[in-house]
Amino acid sequence: MSFIHLSVHSEYSLIDSTVRIKPLVSQAAKLGMPAVALTDQCNLFGLVKFYRAAEAAGVKPIAGADVSVAQPDGEEDRLTLLCQNYEGYLSLSRLLTMAFRNRSLKSLPTVDRSWLAEHQHGLIALSGGLNGEVARLLDHGRVDQARDALRWYMATFDQDRYYTAISRLRKADEERLNDPQIALAIEAGCPVVATNDVRFLSRDEFDAHEARVCIAQGRVLDDRNRPRNYTDQQYLKSPEEMRELFSDLPELIDNADALGKRLNLELTLGQYSLPAFPVPEGSDEATHLREESVRGLEERLKTRGLAAGCERSDYDERLELELEVIISMDFPGYFLIVADFIIWGKENGIPVGPGRGSGAGSLVAYCLGITDLDPLRYDLLFERFLNPERVSMPDFDVDFCMDRRDEVIDYVARRYGREKVSQIITYGSMNAKAVIRDVGRVLGHGYGYVDSVAKLIPPTLGITLEDALKESSELRERVDKEEEVAELMDLARKLEGLTRNAGKHAGGVVIGRTALTDYSPLYCEAGGEGAVTQFDKDDVEAVGLVKFDFLGLRTLTIIDWALAAINRRRRRDGKSDIDITAIPMEDAETFDLLQACKTTAVFQLESRGMKDLIGRLKPESFDDIVALVALYRPGPLDAGMVDTYVDCKHGRQEVVFPHPKLEPILKTTYGVILYQEQVMQIAQVLAGYSLGAADILRRAMGKKKPEEMAKQRKIFVDGATAQGVEADLAESIFDLMEKFAGYGFNKSHSAAYALISYQT
Repeated sequence: MSFIHLSVHSEYSLIDSTVRIKPLVSQAAKLGMPAVALTDQCNLFGLVKFYRAAEAAGVKPIAGADVSVAQPDGEEDRLTLLCQNYEGYLSLSRLLTMAFRNRSLKSLPTVDRSWLAEHQHGLIALSGGLNGEVARLLDHGRVDQARDALRWYMATFDQDRYYTAISRLRKADEERLNDPQIALAIEAGCPVVATNDVRFLSRDEFDAHEARVCIAQGRVLDDRNRPRNYTDQQYLKSPEEMRELFSDLPELIDNADALGKRLNLELTLGQYSLPAFPVPEGSDEATHLREESVRGLEERLKTRGLAAGCERSDYDERLELELEVIISMDFPGYFLIVADFIIWGKENGIPVGPGRGSGAGSLVAYCLGITDLDPLRYDLLFERFLNPERVSMPDFDVDFCMDRRDEVIDYVARRYGREKVSQIITYGSMNAKAVIRDVGRVLGHGYGYVDSVAKLIPPTLGITLEDALKESSELRERVDKEEEVAELMDLARKLEGLTRNAGKHAGGVVIGRTALTDYSPLYCEAGGEGAVTQFDKDDVEAVGLVKFDFLGLRTLTIIDWALAAINRRRRRDGKSDIDITAIPMEDAETFDLLQACKTTAVFQLESRGMKDLIGRLKPESFDDIVALVALYRPGPLDAGMVDTYVDCKHGRQEVVFPHPKLEPILKTTYGVILYQEQVMQIAQVLAGYSLGAADILRRAMGKKKPEEMAKQRKIFVDGATAQGVEADLAESIFDLMEKFAGYGFNKSHSAAYALISYQT
């Protein structure tokens, strides 16, 4: 006995559901359902998460959406669109995008009835039940128009791709309108299916669902005049319950199952689709990248010179190694695209940061102008950014002047086509304090009362209500002693964490090889402005889009303002302009200022705790600033690393190297394993790891998975003993690495941000 639910809203409808994706799929599997549909209100926000969860649970995912159809007479009716195949997914993606792009300032997104004829390919439509056009016309006694509407939809969807949907939810007028709908369908030869218009998983969640609806509508639960559009029957009923409900019309259940078998969307996830970079005629991306990198290296060495202790051959060999990896992994276009918009920004006077994250470890990035740190000078590793032994997309985070970042995004949209470029959606959720306030309001409590409860939740980032009850004795006491607070807390916990609204990612931008609607539908705010993908940052990458991070950094803006003022004065005095990228890195006055702890408003170095650390460490070199950025974090502070570092630097504690081969690696950090890159270098030098394999070791140490760590320990010890290191010493060094790997910081990022600190 089976039944397939073809109408289900999840939390991603944002207005009327408490259904979470994973529990939905788990419950469907538990009830023995071969498939289940997700049909959120005019969006596919949750599709990728739903698709992955369903496949993992052995349940076929059916993709679709409920849309509001704008009729020529000004009415709006519901229609459920289900993807029969990938063509249907593309049709639905375009329809949803058009709905959002054309929404007015005062309305929800709607699909114009006329669009359906052009964008119906691969879609199967359900009538919308009581909220559909046919039911509305019947409700007004317009039987002939209802008949005409039914025939129009059947003709539009090629006769066999339109179904009349019938629900038995104990709603007013349900039976009065169900019978004539079925009669018209039989007359026209239109198949009829049973649905249950699911809004929550179990019947006992109805009260929580009603609270969610009231939150979305800005109403209170006890308002007698509020619309009551839902019943306690709209849960994920079992196949047995559905068959019993439609025992007089079993064919409606069978039709739903048969329809479910027709819906077979297959998404290809995890395959990247990079946009094509426009290279000179007769060239290709790999050749162009190589030529630009070699040219860039010549310019860098001419203006910056060689790093201490390095030969020209070191640069040539490192460049060739990186290029081989980038080209073999098919990422030349990615580097060229990033370099192009950064260069455009610089040429147009827009301040760009020297680097951010592990990308600063790439010599190719330095040669192309993506970053402004010589990785050989600062001992930064390319494999920390792009590991040839673990294929994953490179990810450059780029800091731009806060005031002019949008100009760079607009340039990218013009260069690649606005239909191929957009920013990325984010979802806001009902966090602990917010959900207490929301639920308190819909329960009708006064602001002061609710505020007194909300303020008892500790101000810990990401805290849950469960954690708050553990941490706050006063909150526990009120829950135990006050019935109203207990009711408030109980209802809030049921809604906590649900997706509440959609927003825009701070810096994420995607560029498609083709129109973005080939990958994801777009979402726009009221008025059709500010298009973003309907998939979040993880899901856009899953469907093949490549994410670029355009981040705004206020410090770059401030440095730019300061330089403009300084250089205006210098020009009046007949002096040349200061180039912030060419300042000496050993400026005595700068280090005097730092050692005096005069770092108010200095990027990364201005907090009271950081000033205390600066006073203890007494930075004398750029390496010390890099270390400051890495040291001032809870892990190193709590683990005693800071005390060891400071005492060793000032000679109060002897610097100890676990093995003579490790002295060159740990010398600048006084024997302390401070950076992730040092973990990688130790594995390479002592145990014969390649840097790619060493990066995998670093990741394993960060995740602390026992099985993987046991495997890596054996590889390390065997490799070290093969190079003459005693087994006991190899074990103790591995223990030391494992201890500090959890606190280790990305040196490339630390160095890049230390440079901005120094410039500030």
